[in-house]
Amino acid sequence: MNAPAPYEPRVPSDSMPPGQAALSVTWAALPFLSLGFATPFTFAAALLWRRSLHLLVSTVAYAGVFALMLFMLSGTGEDEGTVRAAGMLMSVLAVVGCGHAFLIRRKVFDPHGLSGVDNEAVVERVKRQRLLRQKARDLAASDPGLAKELRIGRPDLPHQYNDGGLVDVNHAPAQTLTLLPGVTPELAAVIERVRAETGGFVSAEELSAVAGLPPSLTGDLAEYAVFIL
Repeated sequence: MNAPAPYEPRVPSDSMPPGQAALSVTWAALPFLSLGFATPFTFAAALLWRRSLHLLVSTVAYAGVFALMLFMLSGTGEDEGTVRAAGMLMSVLAVVGCGHAFLIRRKVFDPHGLSGVDNEAVVERVKRQRLLRQKARDLAASDPGLAKELRIGRPDLPHQYNDGGLVDVNHAPAQTLTLLPGVTPELAAVIERVRAETGGFVSAEELSAVAGLPPSLTGDLAEYAVFIL
């Protein structure tokens, strides 16, 4: 069964989750949707949230334009020129304010660029790989012949069975043994030589003891190595 394709948000997200992206787009569109009347309040809200000099200057500037527009509208009367000027200020608040908000949308809603980081998914992926390794080790212990046919622990050979990244210490070539944590080419050569002399190993503890590997590697070897006889 093929894995489902990753979800792609329907709004410009810059890697933000769909809900957060939609909220940021709504916030950025407020100046235009309100014909400029919400522009200073939109930036003031962002200022209260993020407290940056850029947002402070922007809020003061838009508030000044907004106040001037209201002053013109309050005493327009029949002055067509004043009405036109007020309309231009309204356009500035709506169009310029909206464009400005879209430009800084990510800095307001995702200032550290962490929205695209899904640690829970990473944890689940690691847990799944660990479970796959354990299942593959159990299969190798109960049916070594089948394990060999499935090429468990042989990333150097084509195979379809997902063993979670195991390496078969008793059959993999030296170059593949270096995929094990902490195993250098020199240590891999030692393992290959001792393996030929002894016929193989049955556990990470025996491998470390017989091949003279650093004891600190034993735990990692037990996690990623499989010993198929």
